[in-house]
Amino acid sequence: MANRHILVIHGPNLNLLGEREPHVYGRLTLAQINGELRKFARQTKTQLKIFQSNCEGNLIDFIHENRKWADGIVINPGAYTHYSYAIRDAISGVDLPSVEVHLSDLTKREKFRRISVIAPVCIKQISGLGWKSYIKGLEILMTHLGSL
Repeated sequence: MANRHILVIHGPNLNLLGEREPHVYGRLTLAQINGELRKFARQTKTQLKIFQSNCEGNLIDFIHENRKWADGIVINPGAYTHYSYAIRDAISGVDLPSVEVHLSDLTKREKFRRISVIAPVCIKQISGLGWKSYIKGLEILMTHLGSL
């Protein structure tokens, strides 16, 4: 198993997990989810850089700044999923395999949430598994990279 470097990116409003609409997003806090991700990373000898921002430019800067360190990206773009061509271009521009993840099932949400401008530049989109969407995203990415 190779030691991989993965960026885990949490978009806007995910800092409120555990408080924000727990019936939709679950009761785990972002810190608890990050703890689960770090545990998985230790088990699979993967290094993670985890980042959350409510600002589109900060998310793009993080992708750009870490493009040479990272082997891939797991990203929950939050609401930016539906309209951020800038984040889409950042992912496309760094040419790193990426997996888009969502806690809730986008196919069962409001109509506008069913459209992703990010998904076409990702190898896969995972939604509806709660916090385990991130784990599934990491597994898919690591399999793609030949690490699992």
